[in-house]
Amino acid sequence: MRSEGVTKVKILILNGPNLNRLGTRKPEVYGSKSMAQILLDIQRRWPEVHFLYQQSNHEGDLIDWIQGVTGDGLQVTGIVLNAGGYSHTSVALRDAVEEAEVPVVEVHISDIRQREAFRRESLLTEVCAHSIIGHGVDGYSEAIAWILKEETRA
Repeated sequence: MRSEGVTKVKILILNGPNLNRLGTRKPEVYGSKSMAQILLDIQRRWPEVHFLYQQSNHEGDLIDWIQGVTGDGLQVTGIVLNAGGYSHTSVALRDAVEEAEVPVVEVHISDIRQREAFRRESLLTEVCAHSIIGHGVDGYSEAIAWILKEETRA
């Protein structure tokens, strides 16, 4: 992550299905901030960090982006992952997270432990470095802070 002698931390923020609708989809559950607003807040808080953002409603895209951070890929410090509904259903995504060469922090805006029975278990929690559940959209900032804290320990 060196460019002209300066190290710049890169963090990938990765959102799964339906998260492109943040701010309009069920604001009583997910809040009224759009992802664009969340990203702007994040960039203002950490101007020294380079953030990459991807969102897809397609499972394979998420897996490809996670696998793309290894080797000669994106060279990120960590991944903030809100996999949406795939958190509860995707063994393939779990496998990709388990093999990631960087820490993956799982984020759930709502408290999945208090939601419908089919949402209460995440297949990702066991293989993520850290999980932030039910802290609203502030969970993204908390995940970034966790990654940056871990980076300073390394």
